[in-house]
Amino acid sequence: QVQLVESGGGSEQAGGSLRLSCAVSGYTYPRYCMGWFRQVSGKERDGVAVIDHDGRTSYADSVEGRFTISKDNAKNTLILQMNSLKPEDTAMYYCAARFVPYGCGGVWRRSSNFDYWGQGTQVTVSS
Repeated sequence: QVQLVESGGGSEQAGGSLRLSCAVSGYTYPRYCMGWFRQVSGKERDGVAVIDHDGRTSYADSVEGRFTISKDNAKNTLILQMNSLKPEDTAMYYCAARFVPYGCGGVWRRSSNFDYWGQGTQVTVSS
């Protein structure tokens, strides 16, 4: 079965950097969309960045130019490099995956479109 396990969250000051990792295992279908979502208490889970099996990426406007998503295929690990952090980046971060032939598509920011989720890792940015 598919499993996603996040690591790398923590606390950082504004302007700093953090790197999140998500170990993905148990899948065999080669075409996918994988990504990162974040959730603040009382709000919906929202898409941050995604990457598909061809390496195509998409980002939310709020993180474009500051965050970079990548996938280490040798280690089956999804990575989110977060630079120039802001207090509004504070949230619980989740990695997610779905295995479909067309990759991410245009509605990737909807959490309901993803089938598999990690347990989440907290990111806290102080001003």
